[in-house]
Amino acid sequence: MSLPVVAIVGRPNVGKSTMFNRLAGERIAIVEDKPGITRDRIYSRSEWNGREFHLIDTGGLDFGEQDEILDHIKNQVELAIEEADVILFVVDGRDGVTSADEEVARLLYRSNKPVIVAANKIDNIKHKDEVYEFYQLGFEHVIPISSIHGTGTGDMLDVLVSHFPDKEEEAYDEDTIRVSLIGRPNVGKSSLVNAILGEQRVIVSPVAGTTRDAIDTPFEYEGQKYVLVDTAGIRKRGKVYESIEKYSVLRALKSIERSDVCLVVIDGEQGIAEQDKKIAGYAHEAGCAAIFVVNKWDAVEKDDKTLDRFKQKIRDHFQFMEYAPILFVSAKTKQRIHQILPLVSEVAEQHAMRISTSVLNQVLHDAMLRTPPPSDRGRRFRVQYSTQVSVKPPTFVLFVNDPELAHFSYLRYLENQLRNSFSFKGTPMRIVLRKKNS
Repeated sequence: MSLPVVAIVGRPNVGKSTMFNRLAGERIAIVEDKPGITRDRIYSRSEWNGREFHLIDTGGLDFGEQDEILDHIKNQVELAIEEADVILFVVDGRDGVTSADEEVARLLYRSNKPVIVAANKIDNIKHKDEVYEFYQLGFEHVIPISSIHGTGTGDMLDVLVSHFPDKEEEAYDEDTIRVSLIGRPNVGKSSLVNAILGEQRVIVSPVAGTTRDAIDTPFEYEGQKYVLVDTAGIRKRGKVYESIEKYSVLRALKSIERSDVCLVVIDGEQGIAEQDKKIAGYAHEAGCAAIFVVNKWDAVEKDDKTLDRFKQKIRDHFQFMEYAPILFVSAKTKQRIHQILPLVSEVAEQHAMRISTSVLNQVLHDAMLRTPPPSDRGRRFRVQYSTQVSVKPPTFVLFVNDPELAHFSYLRYLENQLRNSFSFKGTPMRIVLRKKNS
């Protein structure tokens, strides 16, 4: 299920990035006492009273002198507003209403989204009455806060969460494999969607999706039900959207949250970019099954070693995803397109695989006999008992004598032994340590 999105918007230097960092729980945005420091939207995840949500920090809206950077900031903010479910409009409570605040308010009226005004920099209770003038901006909720000290942020979050959309019911049955194509703009996601759906044996029945402004495409292939989740090929966007690379991150996040399997699409012509690693990392962290799909392979000049070299580059750049298989395809010529769905089914099955407790304990016991853990000042890491607690991704709890004795490299060894025994192709794996008496 896709999480709600909150966009933090306002003129420059009102404390948006400080607010973002407080809600995100870490120092992500660059904070400096100069207008215009935040130029691109920055994403994070936050939680309040059990409701998780995405958070977008945006650059300050300046309606004065125009230049290329300010136009870019305005485009970014407009994209964030469009993607948001709720908007947090930050103003400077000590400055009072400015003409720039009024300009921002006019932009927000057109969005028809819930807007909460956060009157920032109210560090002293004596200044609380000064915020009433912000009601003239025309929004129902005006809340005095201090993003530096945290005063009032609890009240503000209560109001924010109250405007989140209701949690959606899952629209598909348990056997349906939810697939999304994620990657940078212009790597060929749309073409791949069309190529997959263009297979003669695929029955397509598009229906309205379960998230705002999205269309999922359910279909059936060789008896297996699939649904393509909210991908670039289904949600048509103007060129401005595809030209702004940052936009791909949030779209990837929202697709990943609703997927079983992610196809991480890489441009075979252009090669691997930093953004590819970032987007693939979100799928890994979310516990999604994944397949690397190198598109435009027909356009690459090749010799007999080109494919192996590209595979090695992927393994070098994505060392945290060694489990993900790699396919080289061409949406244009349909090269190897027929291999995608069978591989999706295979990794989805591995993603949902459950191992019996007795077999799991035997495999780990044998692995530890073959290669005992190293001794640490006379003490040695021991696993007394293990069990699989969940699937999608496969998650194992190991009850041990002391979690602190477990070295990262040894846990990696145990994971590799599980993969050697059960494959777990295409899926990340979670190993959680618990002290035996806890």
